[in-house]
Amino acid sequence: MKSLLSLLIFCGFLYSCKSSQSMETPSNKEEVAIASNDTVSIANNDLEYEILIIEPGFNLWLETRARPRGYYEQDFMETRNKQYVAAWNERAQQPLRYPSGLYDSLIYYDPTVDYGYEVNYKLYNYFIYFQLTYKQQLTSYIPRI
Repeated sequence: MKSLLSLLIFCGFLYSCKSSQSMETPSNKEEVAIASNDTVSIANNDLEYEILIIEPGFNLWLETRARPRGYYEQDFMETRNKQYVAAWNERAQQPLRYPSGLYDSLIYYDPTVDYGYEVNYKLYNYFIYFQLTYKQQLTSYIPRI
């Protein structure tokens, strides 16, 4: 009974700590879902893509330490994302050379597709978060906030 009560209180606490809605709403082409277990899903049914970021602490970092939306231009983030994705994929294809478990899968990022601001914002910030958290440097750019 105590464990059930504790579970209900914990769930109520999580529900009451729900972050406030952003002033921007996703376009009808995009669906952004953030689950409580730090899984960020960004999907666009028209372009048939989906990005899943499963990283403990990333949501908190994104909301508290990352530069706010609008700080960087979309072109800037697209350019950096292309470079970061290329470096990431190179490391993912060489598991014996780079730390195991960090680069588990390839990222399919087509530079000719306009993924929109939100996707590029979250992907760019994930790369910054990843480099700072795991002390990895993907490109010659020094990751900083």
